[in-house]
Amino acid sequence: MATVNAQEQRKVIFGSSLGTAFEWYDFFVFGTLAAILGPLFYSKELGETGAFLAGLATYGAGLVLRPFGSLIFGRMGDVVGRKTTFMMTMTLMGVSTAGVGLLPTYETAGILAPILLVILRCLQGLALGGEYGGAATYVAEHALPGKRGYATGWIQICASLGFFMSLVVVLACQSIMGEATFKSWGWRIPFLISVLLFGVSLYIRSKLNESPVFAALKASGNLSTAPVRDSFANWSNMKYVLLSLFGAVAGVGIVWYTGQFYALIFLQKSLKVDFSTAYILMSVALALAIPFYVVFGTLSDKFGRKRLMMLSFVLASVSYIPLFQALTHFANPALEQAMARTPVRMQSNECSVRLFAGPASDCDKVKEFLNTSGVAHSLQTSNQAGVTTSIGSASINGFDTRAIKAALEQAGYPAKADPAAINKPMVVLILFMLVFYVCMAYGPIAAYLVELFPTRIRYSSISLPYHIGTGYFGGFMLYFATLIATSTGDIYSGLYYSIAVALMSLLIGGLFLPETKDWDISR
Repeated sequence: MATVNAQEQRKVIFGSSLGTAFEWYDFFVFGTLAAILGPLFYSKELGETGAFLAGLATYGAGLVLRPFGSLIFGRMGDVVGRKTTFMMTMTLMGVSTAGVGLLPTYETAGILAPILLVILRCLQGLALGGEYGGAATYVAEHALPGKRGYATGWIQICASLGFFMSLVVVLACQSIMGEATFKSWGWRIPFLISVLLFGVSLYIRSKLNESPVFAALKASGNLSTAPVRDSFANWSNMKYVLLSLFGAVAGVGIVWYTGQFYALIFLQKSLKVDFSTAYILMSVALALAIPFYVVFGTLSDKFGRKRLMMLSFVLASVSYIPLFQALTHFANPALEQAMARTPVRMQSNECSVRLFAGPASDCDKVKEFLNTSGVAHSLQTSNQAGVTTSIGSASINGFDTRAIKAALEQAGYPAKADPAAINKPMVVLILFMLVFYVCMAYGPIAAYLVELFPTRIRYSSISLPYHIGTGYFGGFMLYFATLIATSTGDIYSGLYYSIAVALMSLLIGGLFLPETKDWDISR
């Protein structure tokens, strides 16, 4: 097998990481703009919460297709080669992302607009399904002995770097154009920039060589002719696929999405921090935390991958609710005081869980108004028809927005977070802690998965559990947590979804997963 020197390793890390960061940018810019795209691509009859949930579900459509992309491109990567495959996934991602920037909106094209949006989102999911496994495998197979965690730590940076890039580009565009212009047509620019990023990353990756581990296996004639079958129809390998999915990747995905995307949504939707301030605070926290992906990847070379991942699950489980409560305290203290002093209570027998549809009964309409206003509330079932909303000494029957708004103002509920009252250093610190957990969990996972599976079926075996775990368990966290929080009225209740998945991975991973840092990846 050909040896790799330090210069070649640096070249591979740079080329692979840059291309992967651009692909994550393409995938995440949609999630970054979910609050804006929902009302643009879905009927106003859904209401603001319904349109936002529909936007999150559309984001989730890309997540659904990621495992299928992993099967298609995983097989290709194990048969044709790592480099050729992730060149193809990059092309598909670049074209589909730019296409979103050219779509008509619902106002222009009606139902055709969301249909086209979902199709392009699905193509993005297929592309990303083949990208991560290829990049992680490619870098790990080039890594110097004892440096796999360090080398793949750079690949792990890429997801958050892509998210960071999407925040910066969106924020810059909005600042230059103004909020009204950006919401009208300027939202297209972050998608169209993908064409430039695609050209740069395609050129850089075209200069890289094939993985020496794969090349040696190919030269020996020992490539798998049916890597999908060998990965998932063989119990000795499928056992590790399932254990890595439920015992590691699901928890990693939950920590990733909760600490970054959901925290950003929470700031804007629940705490009513304005768009620019929320993006700036999250961008600063990300910039401070991103180097720790490589730090924890390097630490995993010394102390083991599994220990660090399990520790992150423990920390997330016990501290998520206190950390998000602290976000409320430092980002919108007036809201915290109002919730403690004058809780809002509803009594009705008409409320229902609305997955996408807009408000139906008066109870649903009141909940929609309170959720849109960022007001926490509780609901008690009553035998009395209609809905009664109690805010302090005020008791409002039916759906009377003027009376509810007046009572909320009287009780001290703020319409939005006061910029002067936001303790920005403390908010950044809390966001940094959330992303720090992400680095601890996500930094070692690429090296762990590469080591867990043999070379001849590695691309296929890595990709499926990774994309189900991060895509289904992690990505759909945004939708389910928002649905739980808006249905219960408790702004923290959505976090129980994250805590449950983290505890599941802690239990399964802690008991059944092996430590892999000293395993031979050329097997």
